[in-house]
Formats: sequence, structure tokens, C-alpha cells
Amino acid sequence: MVTPIQSSQNTAPVAGPFREEMIWQQLKTVRDPEIPVDIVNLGLVYEAAATQLEGGRRIDVRMSLTAPGCSMSDVIKAEVERKLAVLPEVKEVHVEIVFDPPWNPGMMSEGAKLQLGFDSDYGATPAKSGPTSSGPFKIVR
Repeated sequence: MVTPIQSSQNTAPVAGPFREEMIWQQLKTVRDPEIPVDIVNLGLVYEAAATQLEGGRRIDVRMSLTAPGCSMSDVIKAEVERKLAVLPEVKEVHVEIVFDPPWNPGMMSEGAKLQLGFDSDYGATPAKSGPTSSGPFKIVR
């Protein structure tokens, strides 16, 4: 679905001609209502790009949610569309919600992990154990 331009509140300051960085500035103002971190630092935005159209630009966003059954999915998607639609020269916004690859905590920025009280390596893929490894334990002889 393509969202027409509407006025918005709680957006990043928008001034001057369109710049790609404005997309990311706006996306950082969108928060998951259930988690006090923006969707960029949560690692939910997989791709965001602008395409030149006749008379303006189209912004395409490919993003995920923390869970496929997220009850706030429509709210988050609508907020992304609304906040990007106010950027200069933007005529269309398309947001695609995907679950491939599935989101995992390792996709969060270090700052987001710390803000949520996790260690910075939370959600990281564990190192593969070799033939002499004892898994997460160290053998002392």
C-alpha cells in the first residue's frame, strides 16, 4: 500500500532538500510501543531507500517486527509511513513487513542492548565448538 502525504507530529526536524539520511533520522523517531527503543536500533529496519519519480520520490522500507504475531504491527507500520511521508519531495511511501530473515536480539545495536539492560553480546551467535571443546565450559587440568 502506498501512503499519501499527511501532516505529522513527533518527527525529526525536516529542512532543506531531500537527503537519504533524512529517511534514517525519521525512522529513529519510531518506537515499538512495547519496547522503549527506536526501530532502527532494535534492528527491525532491513532496508530503506528512495527512488526518483516524476515530480518527487518514493521511499521503500523493508522491515521486520520482534515477533510475527506482534499486536502493534499496524501501528508501527502506519507510523513509519506517516513520518516518512512528511519528508521533502516524497510523494509515495511503501513499507513491507517481512519475517525473512527472522529478527533476533543479536540484530539490536549495542546501545539498544545496554538501554534494555542486556550485555552487549546478548543475542550473538555462539562460537562453534571444536573437537576438544567442552561447550560453554572450560576444562582445567
